[in-house]
Amino acid sequence: MTVTAQWVHVSWTKHSRGGPAAAVRNAVPAGFALPALPGGLAHVVRLREQDGFAPVASAESLRDVPVDLREADGRLRVLPRVGELFGIPPRERRPPAVKLAPGEWLRWRLNYRFSSAAGRQDWSYWLDTFNIGYGELPADAFLGEPVYSVDERGPVR
Repeated sequence: MTVTAQWVHVSWTKHSRGGPAAAVRNAVPAGFALPALPGGLAHVVRLREQDGFAPVASAESLRDVPVDLREADGRLRVLPRVGELFGIPPRERRPPAVKLAPGEWLRWRLNYRFSSAAGRQDWSYWLDTFNIGYGELPADAFLGEPVYSVDERGPVR
């Protein structure tokens, strides 16, 4: 199975919920140009508040990307994994998996809010964007519009 995968992970605190810092955060693209990677690796781009939302890219094992990928009947079934008690918003009913044909790609977005167990730290937030393609895609594929788009972002106030 040939999969082209990119995980864009943005993290911040309440300091970037409004004002100039939020403008910088909101300008983060949903996709980046792909580097040449050997099979079995995903392009992971992390953007953190404490780094001014500057992208830091790495190549990581596709197995470490929290997305279930299964190939059957000539299609790739894609469904991001979310833990049972994994932050807010609650996800009681999730969208169904998407089945990609060769050459197609999907953008799936999820957001989260976390609070510290003791309430001593600020809330923190994540936005995960998974750009997943079935087969090899050109380097600029994730800069455009996907064939399929799933937006699982919800209220995190």
